[in-house]
Amino acid sequence: MRTWLFWIAVLVCCSGSLCRPAEAADEAVAGAASHPNIVMIVSDDQAWTDYGFMQHAAIQTPHLDRLAARSALFRRGYSPTPLCRPSLMSMITGLYPHQHGVTGNDPRQSPALPAAEYAALRGRLISRIDETPTIPRRLAELGYVSLQTGKWWEGNFTRGGFTNGMTRGFPQPGGRHGDDGLEIGRKGIQPIREFVDQAVADQKPFFVWYAPILPHTPHTPPPRLLKKYQTAERPIELARYFAMCEWFDETCGDLLNYLDEKQLSQNTLVIYVTDNGWIQATPEMQLGREWSHGFAPRSKQTPYEGGIRTPIMFSWPGRISPTDSDVAVSTLDVFPTVMAATGLTAPATLPGKNLLPLMTEQQPLERSFLCGESYSHDIADLENPEASLITRWCLEGRWKLILTYPAPEDRYSFVHAVNEHRPQLFDVQADPFEKQNLATEHPDVVQRLTAALQSTWKVNKAALLE
Repeated sequence: MRTWLFWIAVLVCCSGSLCRPAEAADEAVAGAASHPNIVMIVSDDQAWTDYGFMQHAAIQTPHLDRLAARSALFRRGYSPTPLCRPSLMSMITGLYPHQHGVTGNDPRQSPALPAAEYAALRGRLISRIDETPTIPRRLAELGYVSLQTGKWWEGNFTRGGFTNGMTRGFPQPGGRHGDDGLEIGRKGIQPIREFVDQAVADQKPFFVWYAPILPHTPHTPPPRLLKKYQTAERPIELARYFAMCEWFDETCGDLLNYLDEKQLSQNTLVIYVTDNGWIQATPEMQLGREWSHGFAPRSKQTPYEGGIRTPIMFSWPGRISPTDSDVAVSTLDVFPTVMAATGLTAPATLPGKNLLPLMTEQQPLERSFLCGESYSHDIADLENPEASLITRWCLEGRWKLILTYPAPEDRYSFVHAVNEHRPQLFDVQADPFEKQNLATEHPDVVQRLTAALQSTWKVNKAALLE
């Protein structure tokens, strides 16, 4: 009798002790599901056409094709601005450049400006990141750890709210737009592996900013990939760029495969965007010395589709069903969508939209137009965005309006090339390469989109962030 009582007591104790960890595990899984990991992949200088899933005739991107197949794919994605620094700042803050204050890559410099004064201007520009909520700063409220890699202009990674990072940033010697962070991708993704491993070990949800300087110049692809794209008819500059696109895709494959291997993909929201477009210049274009930077007109730094359009993807297995959409969306939508996915609240006054209801419940997106703006590379006046303003654009359905403004003097003289017609109106569905200006034929559309464009110029940052 005593023996049976002993074993019954043992079973009761063991069953209780065994059930508690199982219940705790269930709670941990439930908690993880409410706080998904976030991985942002940011391509650097790549045209919206230059992917396998976008039907490019030569460029192969099998890993991004696989991501597209399991994502909510928006083929008509847009960046609100076609230059890397302001574009990245808009992604991480959810604000237009005229709102966050980083409209160009650098303050304007002149021979008469002392080095100390120019350094002070750079410091003031970087301080904009301190004044605005960012994705990693908001995610930290929920206990997320975050890693910055690749392009990052806003000083040390901690300035943006990242808990970990590769970029020391200004004022360290040589710090400008990434320093050590620019090694990611071109030298593998080991820092990301180590960070993710530690986050998993610490049972922390994580945010990864993967913004390699790929396929950005220098176009120095592995010889095995360059050989693949070299032909007698193809200029070597184009072959190098094509190979860079595939090299970037390979690094994305390394990252995505790693998430699969660690069984993290199911609870990870992967977001794919490009900072701005790129059309590779080649000798036969005869563009002259002013285009020596390597990209053709109507691409980087311009408001044309070649400068601002990008496919945008959201992959979250089990939550977001794979879809292929022509709904126009913006990289400004990334901030509010990440907030919604993690249970945080974004200010309703932000210009972007939460895309989750569209992606998970097929609810219509309540937005009639998208807008954007372009500025000179160097900022003429840090306190006055309009001093550097070159163009503004508004997209409504098939219509796209571009308005131009007196271009400020700039060391990159090619920004003046957009001042061909004022205004410019294109049917981008029928004419995606914007060859026919229809402004004179549709003055009513020009007037309507001009009014819509003016409604987005809201500069009260405090009110926007309430």
